[in-house]
Amino acid sequence: MIKILFVCHGNICRSTMAQFVLQDMVNKAGIADRFEIDSRATSREEIGNPPHHGTVQKMREVGVPVLPHRASQITWADYENSDYIIGMDSWNMRNLERMLRGDPDGKCYKLLDFAGSDRDIADPWYTGNFDETYDDVLEGCEALLEKLKL
Repeated sequence: MIKILFVCHGNICRSTMAQFVLQDMVNKAGIADRFEIDSRATSREEIGNPPHHGTVQKMREVGVPVLPHRASQITWADYENSDYIIGMDSWNMRNLERMLRGDPDGKCYKLLDFAGSDRDIADPWYTGNFDETYDDVLEGCEALLEKLKL
């Protein structure tokens, strides 16, 4: 079982979008039994909140199921129980480094690293552009899945 945890600032836009997209991809590929996919926040700002309406709308638009979810903050237990912890931008990565004791096991990655890019995935909370965020999340998830296919 490969355990993947997507992380963004609030856990209501990008990380949930990545969680839903990758879960849909593994479901359609018939390999969902090989993965455990979830998401968390680096901040406490949105704890308990559902996915952002823009994320929900974009997922419905592209036919990706929206899973039950409430925002929660990453913990050390999450680190210990995950194989991959995947941030959305450089700020997330700095926060993860700080929160996760310097990533001693080398589990932290930025999503677009898997696609050979050092770009950040823009936060649609600020940009309002869920289309661009989805395109980047899809690119990263496709590359991640290609790397992880067994």
